[in-house]
Amino acid sequence: MYQEFKETWSALTSPGADFEVITTPIRDIPVPTYRTAPATLRDIWLSTLPYGDREYLIYRDERLTYGEAHRQVAGLANWLIAHGVRPGDRVAIAMRNYPEWMLSYWAIVSMGATVVGMNAWWVGDEMRFGLEDADPKALIVDQERLATVSALGDALSGIHLIGVRLSTPEPGVTPWSEATDGTEPLPEVAIDTDSDACIFYTSGTTGRPKGAQLTHRGCVSNVWSLLFSAAMQRALAIKNGKMSESDEPPIPVTLVTTPLFHVTANNCVAQVATIAGGKLVHMYKWDAADALALIEAEKISAVSGVPVMAREIITHPNFASTDTSSLLTLGGGGAQLQPDLVDKIDQQVTTARPTTGYGMTETCGVITSIGYDHFVDKPESCGPPLPCFEAKIVNPDSGEQMPEGEPGELWVRGAQVIRGYLNRPDATAETIIDGWLRTGDMARQDEDGFVYIVDRIKDMVLRGGENIYCAEVESAIFKHPAVAECTVFGVVDDRLGEEVGAAVVLVEGAGQDAKALREHCASLIAKFKIPRYIWFMDEALPRNASGKFLKRELRDSLSVDSSH
Repeated sequence: MYQEFKETWSALTSPGADFEVITTPIRDIPVPTYRTAPATLRDIWLSTLPYGDREYLIYRDERLTYGEAHRQVAGLANWLIAHGVRPGDRVAIAMRNYPEWMLSYWAIVSMGATVVGMNAWWVGDEMRFGLEDADPKALIVDQERLATVSALGDALSGIHLIGVRLSTPEPGVTPWSEATDGTEPLPEVAIDTDSDACIFYTSGTTGRPKGAQLTHRGCVSNVWSLLFSAAMQRALAIKNGKMSESDEPPIPVTLVTTPLFHVTANNCVAQVATIAGGKLVHMYKWDAADALALIEAEKISAVSGVPVMAREIITHPNFASTDTSSLLTLGGGGAQLQPDLVDKIDQQVTTARPTTGYGMTETCGVITSIGYDHFVDKPESCGPPLPCFEAKIVNPDSGEQMPEGEPGELWVRGAQVIRGYLNRPDATAETIIDGWLRTGDMARQDEDGFVYIVDRIKDMVLRGGENIYCAEVESAIFKHPAVAECTVFGVVDDRLGEEVGAAVVLVEGAGQDAKALREHCASLIAKFKIPRYIWFMDEALPRNASGKFLKRELRDSLSVDSSH
């Protein structure tokens, strides 16, 4: 199976192929790039002009075609230029996942300005920081965020405000309908492929976030990487007789489940569906019951979010009675899909195959990708590094490359690595060394080149000199049928330095039994890895805007005395 995988990979990336890989100097460092990839995101947006009559953005009872989207995108781009925004300037977006988010994004990048993705969950001080750090010329904001930023006073000085879905007119705020009104074509501008397309703030849980500078080349390369993954699955299916070469790939219908101010939804979901002329179905907020209803009503073909979303879909009481036959893929990223979930997706969703990808804001999206039979065969892996990356596993202390199979820090270099962190030269120099991005993740690679993320380096529990990788403990706990959610972290211990702690949410109706849970773990992992401290939580575990568990915040809120 893996020899066939390698042969197919080679054929798709060879000279003259659709995903031919060449070496290109980027910031004076030669790195792998895709020869056939467009130069800019503007090129991707313009490539969708032929889809004019197709539906593009769906939100509740609103349905917007590509033709109408192009009209509004061009209107906004011309409005921004008329109000002094020039290529290289920044325009911030602060709103929930309304259709206007993607329209704003395409307008900004297509006229050469840089999108600043403001975290919609930020409170006033965080919004102030983002505006002062990015210094945008304009801010596109919905009603909820307008109420927050209006209290910032001088932080808004000199910033043009465009209001989205305002309940009443607001002084000094241009309504969306006015800013997008017009019939002029998209303005002609020249855009450097290595210029900033977007600034997304990393979802750090301590200190101020860092503004990652995503380039046009990086974002386009990410799209090409994901198209390559799809092409791999198609080519393998044809080789194995599961598909004919004459079979046309279906037009994607994708459910947008995570915030568009992060790379998972924006770069990996929305941009890939857009280049294929697909349909994006937005939700007001995540709800598994609503997701199932939309899957049936809109004939959703792909759902990609954080793993807990896939788990909530297949465990929801409405799952069995919902028509999910349109689903082709179910999975996600942002955290590891636990092996039990890979198997459950494969067994319980008749038409869909499990998929996942591992990536970062700092790589404009994915680094690795895996799906279908290979994911079922290697459920703990996140796949091999994609073609536009070099990768190595490094001892984080010595910098020496680790032997095959041994864990170390994953370093990657390639077209998708960000230019740096906005206004943070020290952080840039610490994270990117000679073009190599230090991911901060412990990983290993097997004999087939597939990567296994072991854990975040700083999340690793060091117990009496033994390294314990939280992901391994979490995978064991998740195999207990009574567990709905869990997260594992280190708890300070006077004798051993750290002990293993776990916060667990049980499925409804399950009893709280720490002894039984430890006995379950004892059959799966070594004794020293079994959590000494277990907290059974009455509510869902706290997550950040990316859907990742807030381990430190949770740990700091718990007392050892309240554990089991």
